[in-house]
Amino acid sequence: MNLDLEKTAPSEHLYLKVYQYYRELIQKGQLPPGTKMPSLRKCAAELCLSRTTVENAYLQLAADGYIISRPQSGYFVTERSQKPQVLKKEQTPKALSCRYDLASSGVDRESFHFDVWRRYIKSALRQSQRLLSYGEPQGEADFRQTLCEYIRDRRNILCTADDIVVGAGVQSLLHILCPLIRDKKSVSFPNPSFLQGSTVFADYGFSVHYRDKDCGVIYVSPAHMTKWGEIMPVSRRLELIRYASQHNGLIIEDDFENEFVYLQKPTPSLYSLCQGQGVVYIGSFSRLLLPSIRISFMVLPAELKDAYKEKASAYNQTASKAEQIALCQFIRDGHLAAQTRRLKRLYSQKLRQLVEDVQKVFGETGSIQIGSAGTSIALTLSSRHPAREILSQAEQEGLRLQLLKEEEGMVTFLLSCSSMPAEDFLPALSLLRDILARED
Repeated sequence: MNLDLEKTAPSEHLYLKVYQYYRELIQKGQLPPGTKMPSLRKCAAELCLSRTTVENAYLQLAADGYIISRPQSGYFVTERSQKPQVLKKEQTPKALSCRYDLASSGVDRESFHFDVWRRYIKSALRQSQRLLSYGEPQGEADFRQTLCEYIRDRRNILCTADDIVVGAGVQSLLHILCPLIRDKKSVSFPNPSFLQGSTVFADYGFSVHYRDKDCGVIYVSPAHMTKWGEIMPVSRRLELIRYASQHNGLIIEDDFENEFVYLQKPTPSLYSLCQGQGVVYIGSFSRLLLPSIRISFMVLPAELKDAYKEKASAYNQTASKAEQIALCQFIRDGHLAAQTRRLKRLYSQKLRQLVEDVQKVFGETGSIQIGSAGTSIALTLSSRHPAREILSQAEQEGLRLQLLKEEEGMVTFLLSCSSMPAEDFLPALSLLRDILARED
């Protein structure tokens, strides 16, 4: 055996040297499959090693599949490949670069003052003693009081801090709410696009319906009735409140995008119209600040607050305590109000620019639907191509689109202006026009 053990470093286990020697012989084919290995006693004697050292080497070879032990016979080389096996890397699809994103509902990079928010986060982190404990299950008391004053001034919602429950996003709040209203059994959403909310209700055993006012729970987003921002009129709000009250129904008012109402005066919330009876009000800061700042809240009516209090201690707070502290002072110092005004100016200008550019590119061949709120429009165009082909071709060329509807010879896209720079609207729309105009 040509095995030099004298050069082995003192720190290296001798059995590894034996293991590597035999592994190399097997991989090179010098010990073909079926060959019987030297016995432990003979190998130990030839190498002047202990039987235990050789046995450990053999056991390692067996563990790696190079040899196999046969009772009463010894060890034999297996039919394992003579070459080292190289694990093939899974081929992951190469992500296509996106030049123009008309589908994103994110926020404009210029809409948020990161330096200001960073200052408030740093201030919150300096409150080391307060951060040593878990957050209050219902939300930080000072933050809830600030929220109470904020929604009173902005939405005329009269409540106390004790009525407010804070959570990390609307879904986390629904996980708290659903067990309190199991007796309602069914829920209605405006359309199937409310996937996150409907999923939570379905998980709790609710029967999920759409546009069905006879359900026990009616989930509405009055400032976002359609994806292009149509607003529920006051007459319809009063009718809904009256009907739900007569049939012992509960209304969940998700006030999503109420801050982005451009073309009319903001309408009263359902909660304020009925003085909080039979309505759960839900608000969030993801659109006003950043999607990554996961702070939402709900205002419970009196009939649900007591039921929540009985279970509150069983829930942990899901929203960051530091972010609650930071946002509390951020609101008190007037920055959220200023941020709201800035966003309304920015997004209203971008929305007008998007409409103008659509008209420049498509003229009378495109039909535009635009609501009084939000950051999107619906654009209907004639097309000889199936929608899936248009979306695929657009993606290949760096254009992201969201399909709303497809009918024979017609496609409707939802175009968002929120995260895309206004100077990119024209080239993006021109690219869409070119894709639609191509021959089969």
